[in-house]
Amino acid sequence: MDSRTPSAADLCSLFSRQPLERFEPGEAIFWESDEATHVFEVADGMLRALRLLGDGRRIIVGFLGPGDLLGVSLKERYLYTVEAISPVQLRRFPRGRFEDEVARNSHLQEQLVSKLRDEMTAAQDQTVLLSRRSADEKLANFLLMMRQRGNSEHRSIIELPMTRLDIANYLGMTIETVSRTITKLANSGIIEGAGRRSIKILKMETLRLLAEGDESERWMPSLVRAVTHASVNA
Repeated sequence: MDSRTPSAADLCSLFSRQPLERFEPGEAIFWESDEATHVFEVADGMLRALRLLGDGRRIIVGFLGPGDLLGVSLKERYLYTVEAISPVQLRRFPRGRFEDEVARNSHLQEQLVSKLRDEMTAAQDQTVLLSRRSADEKLANFLLMMRQRGNSEHRSIIELPMTRLDIANYLGMTIETVSRTITKLANSGIIEGAGRRSIKILKMETLRLLAEGDESERWMPSLVRAVTHASVNA
């Protein structure tokens, strides 16, 4: 018998006794418009939530990691397709039982509302990212966002298990622009590669200024500025 009192219960406790399920990169947990029979808690790994357009394009609407819930919107059908980016471990809980447990406990209701707010905030964050004027601003904001949600002990290291195509789809850019912008930031000494799927921030304040729309003249090194001016005036 669970020693936790109803007032001490939390959403994580609903999943703690469920077995871990493993998914490999590229494997779908569920598909958009599937019947929403379960709610999932992410125990480890990263996933992408995406929608498929009529012309076959994939639009990534968010990235999910440990502690996030999938299918928490409680719609009759899943709103997105969710796929594993890295090896993923999940716990699932039947939706009907989940709704019953939440209905019986006001503390769980509060936590669920908080999770739904997080989901809305994530959607708003993407809207803000897409509204940015330049590729530099978009990528800088994305890197800071991924840093904020990361759990690395080295706060200057950002884990990016997703592909550059994933990043491009999320930011509304082309993969060429993403690659070019990453190279630009690296050549400017703001970031550097820290592994196959990670980036190290060398100049945090400069990255923040760039994310806020600071003019590139103030952060590009003199050699890069000279080349840029020469290209423009040629």
